[in-house]
Amino acid sequence: MTVEEYNKSVDMYSDGVYRFILKNIKDDDDAKDIVQDTFEKLWIRAGDVSYGKVKSYLFSTAYHTMIDKIRKNKRITQLNEYNDDIGTYTGVYSGLSEVLDEALKQLPDVQRSVILLRDYEGYAYNEIAEITNLSESQVKVYIYRGRLALKKYIGSVEAIV
Repeated sequence: MTVEEYNKSVDMYSDGVYRFILKNIKDDDDAKDIVQDTFEKLWIRAGDVSYGKVKSYLFSTAYHTMIDKIRKNKRITQLNEYNDDIGTYTGVYSGLSEVLDEALKQLPDVQRSVILLRDYEGYAYNEIAEITNLSESQVKVYIYRGRLALKKYIGSVEAIV
């Protein structure tokens, strides 16, 4: 990867990586640190990463850096845990985005990550599996369970609107 390709990568993907991390950890400063670490790792490995694979490399590296930071802060949920007692949303409606953000906060980290990668960033199941080091079937299960939990938390759309 050349310096020009690296700079293009920063311009094209830094906002997307930042949004993805911020949606997961809800801490602006930590999200910025993770994005900076991710691009530093890309710079160090620029000779090994082809320009065509840079997006996947960035999201994978950011995801793993985020998980390391969460583990360091001892806030990680076990990967195979499924929280069935997520509850339902009983607050006052103030915006669909806020309701969705609150619902996403209730999910275990792995479910939130795969749902964000699939529904917010548009990755395919196999790409999510590669990013998260899960099997494709595990990714599908986590997305399914996460969506069920979101549906249970939010209730019907008519009740919100």
